[in-house]
Amino acid sequence: MKINLAYLAQCPAPIRIISLLLCLLAVWLPIAIPIYLLINDANLVTILTMGLLAIAFFIFLPRWGKIVHQESHTYRRLGLEFSRKNGVELLRGLAIGLISIQLLFLSQAAFGWLQWQPGNLSVVRLIVEAIPTAFGTALAEELFFRGWIYDELERDYKSEVVLWASALIFPISHFIKPIPEIIRTSPQFLGLLLLALLCIWAKRCFRGRLGLSIGIHAGLIWGWYVVNVGKLIKYTGNVPVWVTGVNDNPLAGVMGLSFLGILALWMRGKIQR
Repeated sequence: MKINLAYLAQCPAPIRIISLLLCLLAVWLPIAIPIYLLINDANLVTILTMGLLAIAFFIFLPRWGKIVHQESHTYRRLGLEFSRKNGVELLRGLAIGLISIQLLFLSQAAFGWLQWQPGNLSVVRLIVEAIPTAFGTALAEELFFRGWIYDELERDYKSEVVLWASALIFPISHFIKPIPEIIRTSPQFLGLLLLALLCIWAKRCFRGRLGLSIGIHAGLIWGWYVVNVGKLIKYTGNVPVWVTGVNDNPLAGVMGLSFLGILALWMRGKIQR
């Protein structure tokens, strides 16, 4: 076992990444398969299986860092440090994400492209319900994509290669699904790519800490969850869906992409200064 691990540490980054993923699958599949077979509620299945996968990743990651890379502080190296700076950056990112998604909807309402609706649920309830979804998803995805995968690539490749490779892996991973579903959701690809670039540049702004990127990611999800689940908006149809978002997804429309693009370029500019 020690020989194999020593050999793995010398392997290229793609081999190391695939190796950890295979280890996670070996632990996760025996639990996930019965859940898929026994539970009919698709949303509950997704919550349970993805939650268990995230927990397995969080548990296994420090072990991986210690054995493969001889790292005693894996989370800190990946940017997930428990410090005042990271906490302040998290709150700053949260504000950026929430304000950005609300500005997007307010702009479309001002143009007459959508109308605000009273909704069926309490807004306060929706805000509270969205907290675990927003922060759980943002924490898991940022640690996985902008933390671990980014770090593995950074050990072997130059900065520009790491930027584009890790950015492309993010949207590609979201399209591991049946072909008809890939075609239906394909307009989201560019939005996910821009989100990945934004979060990478946010990480680079603050010496590799993930606080800002987690905050931005969580803020966007939080704001979208409240509006979407609460059915607080209705598109008027005054412009084509490719402007407002295909399948009502703001990441799949010109307006949403413009907001994300401006935000990403602004973040990139902060690094250069």
